[in-house]
Amino acid sequence: MKILVVGSGGREHALAWKLAQSPKVQRVYVAPGNGGTALDKRLSNFPSSDPRVLAAFAEREKIALTVVGPDAPLADGIVDLFQSLKLRIFGPTRAAAELEWSKDFAKAFMQRHGIPTAPSVTCDDAAAAHARVDAQFAASPGVPVVVKADGLAAGKGVVVTTDVDEAHAAIDRWLPADASGARLVVEEFLDGEEASFFVICDGRSAVPFATAQDHKRLLDGDLGPNTGGMGAYSPAPIVTPDVHARVMQQIVRPTLAGMAGEGRPFTGFLYVGLMIDPRGQPRVVEFNARMGDPETQPILLRMKSDLLPVLEGALNAKLDEVEIEWDRRTALTVVLASDGYPSTPRKGDAIHGLPKAESDDAVVFHAGTAQVDGTLVTDGGRVLGVTVLGDSVKMAQKRAYAMAETIDFAGRQYRHDIGWRGVGRR
Repeated sequence: MKILVVGSGGREHALAWKLAQSPKVQRVYVAPGNGGTALDKRLSNFPSSDPRVLAAFAEREKIALTVVGPDAPLADGIVDLFQSLKLRIFGPTRAAAELEWSKDFAKAFMQRHGIPTAPSVTCDDAAAAHARVDAQFAASPGVPVVVKADGLAAGKGVVVTTDVDEAHAAIDRWLPADASGARLVVEEFLDGEEASFFVICDGRSAVPFATAQDHKRLLDGDLGPNTGGMGAYSPAPIVTPDVHARVMQQIVRPTLAGMAGEGRPFTGFLYVGLMIDPRGQPRVVEFNARMGDPETQPILLRMKSDLLPVLEGALNAKLDEVEIEWDRRTALTVVLASDGYPSTPRKGDAIHGLPKAESDDAVVFHAGTAQVDGTLVTDGGRVLGVTVLGDSVKMAQKRAYAMAETIDFAGRQYRHDIGWRGVGRR
């Protein structure tokens, strides 16, 4: 079989890397791919992100299955296009992916179906949004206010702050006075610990994937600006068996039933961003209509089963026949980011010190890299994801940071505390 993976980041490198291990797979193409996928002899880059070009390529090369990595193609309807051409593709339709690309839709959907989440108000008028923020600060002094851009924002469209000026600045940025059709969501702050919960769906049922915990802030101690993710580890100890059962019963099953009932059956990876309170009650922070980045990297390093039959089981509505085996060890990813990330990442810096070969328990996944005249250089904000397995979170930390220290490029930055919440828990 020939497989096509759509995307260019660390998530897509990990998906292609895992799919290439299947004995049923002859070749994995990555569109457009990156410097790391270009170096892997099992993978081939195809230099386009245009859905119609990709569909023509899939027809010409007799691609057996296309797997969509990022959010933007899903929001643009790439699955609808491929399905109209009778091409097999894994991912939700544009209508189903609205769970991610519209925060307003997701919040209203959860309210309709009794899915636990924070109370919120959607505003399409800046004055109303400013008034809502002022009212929340006045009602609960010292409690953060959450402001979210309604559409896709690469993981950076959220401000959680106790600073009233910062909240108002976010409103001015995402909902300017002359905006047409723009919206944002102002919601109450949820206290607790975050976790990433993934399931694979066939439209009506779901099989759980591994859990993970992401680190969104740029700096140690969860300080600094939001990013697309500076690292992750799997599994997330905060997701106990009891919490896991609650998420499936109170969130995942009602979500799939609600989407099917509204004529938007969801097939693909569903990410449930959770906030888990001290009593173990999970509530939804957000939905994503695809695997997370960087969570995909540690999750797939832990996955012992062949990924391809799992995807086929979802497409064929046979998830009841799917069993997934996981490595019991902890996998941890440390993201090496470029100078200036997340605001103005610098590109073109040569990368040195990469391991000459990967092993079964340590892989460097590429995200923002490119090959220029035979030299591997930085080509984005998040450059590499150093991913390892360890017998505990602490052991995985030690191994990942030892490997990260051997890799260098000008302006390299990374957090030094990935997995800190899990240390001592497992």
